[in-house]
Amino acid sequence: MLISESVLRSFTQNIFLSMGCSDEHAALASDVLLKADLRGIDSHGVARLIGYVRLWENKRINACPNITIVHETPTTATVDGDAGLGLVVAPFAMRLAIQKAEQYGSGWVSVRNSNHFGIAGYHTIMAVEKDMIGFAMTNASPLVAPTFSNERLLGTNPMCYAFPAGKYPPVIIDMATSAAANGKLEIAQRLGKQVPEGWIQDKEGNFTTDPHALKSGGSLLPLGSDREHGSHKGFGLSATVDILSAVLSGANYGPWVPPFVAFLEPPADPVGLGIGHFVGAMRVDGFRPVGEFKSHLDNWITRFKSASTVYPDQKVIIPGEPEMEAEAQRIKNGIPLVDAVVKDLNGLAEKFGINPL
Repeated sequence: MLISESVLRSFTQNIFLSMGCSDEHAALASDVLLKADLRGIDSHGVARLIGYVRLWENKRINACPNITIVHETPTTATVDGDAGLGLVVAPFAMRLAIQKAEQYGSGWVSVRNSNHFGIAGYHTIMAVEKDMIGFAMTNASPLVAPTFSNERLLGTNPMCYAFPAGKYPPVIIDMATSAAANGKLEIAQRLGKQVPEGWIQDKEGNFTTDPHALKSGGSLLPLGSDREHGSHKGFGLSATVDILSAVLSGANYGPWVPPFVAFLEPPADPVGLGIGHFVGAMRVDGFRPVGEFKSHLDNWITRFKSASTVYPDQKVIIPGEPEMEAEAQRIKNGIPLVDAVVKDLNGLAEKFGINPL
């Protein structure tokens, strides 16, 4: 089913308004989710809307948060999200980082007491639009086992870096530090498909292609899948995200991170508040003139796009390029939603008494 951006945006805003969000927060939260769908990251778009509603119903999301700065220096800060939507809290933190960067060259903000913040790319693009380099990362529910373990101790813990270019779209490296994002498992579950070997292990530590394996004690694997293929590097990247996002901010980390799904209770012995994020912005002109940087990044992109490839029909893909292409197509043709997501969304419409899709 194809839905126009405007229709889906209005629908999503109405859901957030029905939860008690302000007009400003409903519009912002909807913008973050729609950006994911437009960029082809369907696992983090409106498919997640039912999850936010369930967390709100379980009083684990505060629809009207009082977001505060609890610690601050000229170039750094720690923000408490008051259990608000991460879709709202993280942009607040990035705006603060940008303000600091405008004055001092760079700004870095850690966040505690937040929730799932959508795609990391949304927040880094905010910096790119100001001719800055953007950074964003977040920890997440423990679904990933460290190298050599069968115990779930880390989240998929995405990290994103974004760089402004000139004639080309920005270079945006937005990735989970696990072999696959959990949202891809959810899509495979909805479609009744198996997943590639190397994404998941069962509770005994054996590779499996069953997307439901997490429900029976399995775990996602770090980027690299196993030690021979570099899973220790994925583990290291995930650990970095967890430490910067949570140990630094005072959020929960490791196995204490509260689950995104509402039917699972948060750990009874928390070590912090909510989940954590870490965002940053650096002015390009703190290093060299913006025009020079963009010109050379364009040159970098051109050279990599012209690289010889293994097969004639292949091409080198610049990070962020597929998402930009998807966004152009989906703005024009509409956003595709699978039947299961449409069913979930129309269930929310019935719950809140708004028009279905």
